[in-house]
Amino acid sequence: MRKQLIAVSAALIAAGTVACQQDGNAPVGPGSEVRDSAGIRVVENARPADGSRLPWRIGPEPSASIGVLEGEEPYMLHWVADATKLPDGRIVVANGGTEEVRMFDGDGQHLTTLGGEGEGPREFMSLVGVGRWQGDSIAAWYAGILGVSIFDYEGVFGRSIFLRSEQSVNWLRPRPEAVRQDGTLLSRRVLDDESRSAVVEIWDGGGLLSASLGQHPGEEIIFTTDDRGNTLLTHIAYGRRLVTGLWGDLVVVSPTSRYEIRAFLEDGTLDRIVRRDHEPRAPTEADRAPYVEDQMIHILATPELPEQIVEEARSHFLGVPFAEYFPAFTSVLGDAAGHLWVEEYEFPREDRPGVLWTVFDPDGKVLGFVETPKGWRIFEIGEDYILGSTEDELEVEYVHVWPLERAGASGSG
Repeated sequence: MRKQLIAVSAALIAAGTVACQQDGNAPVGPGSEVRDSAGIRVVENARPADGSRLPWRIGPEPSASIGVLEGEEPYMLHWVADATKLPDGRIVVANGGTEEVRMFDGDGQHLTTLGGEGEGPREFMSLVGVGRWQGDSIAAWYAGILGVSIFDYEGVFGRSIFLRSEQSVNWLRPRPEAVRQDGTLLSRRVLDDESRSAVVEIWDGGGLLSASLGQHPGEEIIFTTDDRGNTLLTHIAYGRRLVTGLWGDLVVVSPTSRYEIRAFLEDGTLDRIVRRDHEPRAPTEADRAPYVEDQMIHILATPELPEQIVEEARSHFLGVPFAEYFPAFTSVLGDAAGHLWVEEYEFPREDRPGVLWTVFDPDGKVLGFVETPKGWRIFEIGEDYILGSTEDELEVEYVHVWPLERAGASGSG
């Protein structure tokens, strides 16, 4: 997070319960139907009833916790970027603050540490993710030189992978976003034009392009000029984002401008479109203050920033135009049971007690809402656990494993 804050400020300164599978054309419940369109499966869903929740239970206490205010170095977490759980219960944490991958047993006891800051074959620059790789291996990917390092489950380094690109400009090159357990990688690259469109691609384990999932609408931006004549690139307030994620063997690539989940096969073919009823809602001027406040958090967090820069930033954000509508959702996350969790967008000035998710079964049929506590950053959802991180009032970071009971779930059949 601190790296992101510094980057934002520097930019301102420099620029100035699962249902069994049914027949594809059969109705699957009230307000939900499945049909085929031009060879693409389309699933239409009603929105779950307000206030309803699936009878799933998240344990009140973690089954494992990692993190301390003071203590041994491996337990002092800093800028946790990601985490994953291995089949034997071990927990692997990408600790971005030290550019290390730290391995713990199922009870949270430290086992070994991999990597460190640097550009060597066993080192990382801007570590951003970690995940399971084929053949009982672990992959860790980093933004600094856009590489992926492969280790075995014991922490022995195997090799590095770099996605081959003709682009010399780093921010235009394909950036690893996720690893798939079949030994392929998911990446995104931004096109060098004002559209900010993104191309999503799949690469093989040798760093060669395997398939393209096409060009998709990116973030909504505008270019403005400040009082010094500098050109500023600004994201439209409450604008859309392009969300990617893994859903079983499928890859989700969807802009958040409408409630439509687009899932692709590994060869780049669009396999299905999943929609859910959603009423678009437009921002109003009453939403200006929370937007500015949220943006200023990044500016004010930078130490010793001149007051003139702070006020120029505030003035800039006060003039940023709004998107036509709020995003339809925030993020997506596939779980180990083949469900897709879609995070509901939380509107400004509406303090929801928790984070609300719409859960879809492996066929894309809506199951219902699940609520997780606020403040959780969820990295992974297993069949019977949720792996994520939290911060306490002293900003001490923790990685937890919470038990998940899917009451009434019978699996897909």
